[in-house]
Amino acid sequence: MRLTFLATALGLAAAAIGGLQAVDAQEAVKIGVIMTYSGQFADAGIQIDNGIKLYMKQQGDMVAGKKIELIRKDTGGIAPDVAKRLAQELIVRDKVDILTGFVTTPNTLAAADVSEQSKKFMVIMNAATSIITTKSPYVARVSVTLPQMHEAFGAWAYKSGIRKVYSMVADLGPGHDAEQAFHRAFKETGGEITHAIRFPIANPDFSAYLQRAKDANPEAIYIWIPGGAQPAAIGKALYDRGIDPRQKKVLGNDVLGDDSALKSMGDAALGLTTVSYYDHNLKAPRNKEFVQAYRAEFGRNPDIFSIGGYDGMHLIYEALKKSGGKTEGDFLIGAAKGMAWDSPRGPISIDPETRDIVQTAYIRRVEKVDGALVNVEFDKVEKVKDPVKARMK
Repeated sequence: MRLTFLATALGLAAAAIGGLQAVDAQEAVKIGVIMTYSGQFADAGIQIDNGIKLYMKQQGDMVAGKKIELIRKDTGGIAPDVAKRLAQELIVRDKVDILTGFVTTPNTLAAADVSEQSKKFMVIMNAATSIITTKSPYVARVSVTLPQMHEAFGAWAYKSGIRKVYSMVADLGPGHDAEQAFHRAFKETGGEITHAIRFPIANPDFSAYLQRAKDANPEAIYIWIPGGAQPAAIGKALYDRGIDPRQKKVLGNDVLGDDSALKSMGDAALGLTTVSYYDHNLKAPRNKEFVQAYRAEFGRNPDIFSIGGYDGMHLIYEALKKSGGKTEGDFLIGAAKGMAWDSPRGPISIDPETRDIVQTAYIRRVEKVDGALVNVEFDKVEKVKDPVKARMK
């Protein structure tokens, strides 16, 4: 009887241990998603979230034996105090393992402080100011840095034959980054910036700014604006002021050529030249399949925000696989450094020294293809790193 009791007890203990192991295997990895789901940048947040959803639909919600659980929070716009509070609440109250999302730079910088203090892995899906990854050793970025695209663009502009440029950018961190990068590269190669204008971030009407640019009669106009409603507003003002990009070169950042801006401008957009790291018309090998899946799921085209969400989740999933499911920040950031993969935007990697993305800068021109206005890639600069951090070495 004693032997039977002992065997039974051992059996129960083994079953209990097995049960604990099963529970551990199913333990959730909690990811706090801090986004702008409302306010001026709501559509950018929605598109990033769509990218997240599509990746998880395709890859499932289990990684390294653990279930992925998302906890979404809305900052409502540019609100660094709110973003910091939400990051703190997600870590302290909700016990999240990873922070991600982040549309705007001010919100991201505020949350990066929390990442550093808590030693939590943080993946930036959009915010593009260069300094962000220097604010926490646990931050990696899958979107872009403004200098990365715009130094390449400035050098390309001079190479293409442009010698004098009228510059106008939004007066905030990313706008300053883009402005300084474009100006630096353009002037270093021999170009001249004739005017350097900054306009308020919340500016709803660009007619007066573009009229002054037109009156100055520059060889080319360089524009940097954030997302939200402003690309369409710039497009309308270009049309209203009779600025034809086929006659007066208009150079812009990626969102100036997005679908809403092109729809607003109509044929007046023809000839508009922009730089970007992603567009749904790209001929990259994986892009056609990605675009088809995205359209089927959400009834619209993916954009630069969508690809940030999609690639951000890829980095998180692969880092968890590489770390064997360990969620400590040191394991995950170590796994992320140097990671490379084929994205719908083309080949990308995470620079092991800066934790920023390395990718292709595509130069596109708005053309009419089969009756539709599209961005057509006609030149590119490959394997571009963030030049600001490269100069800091």
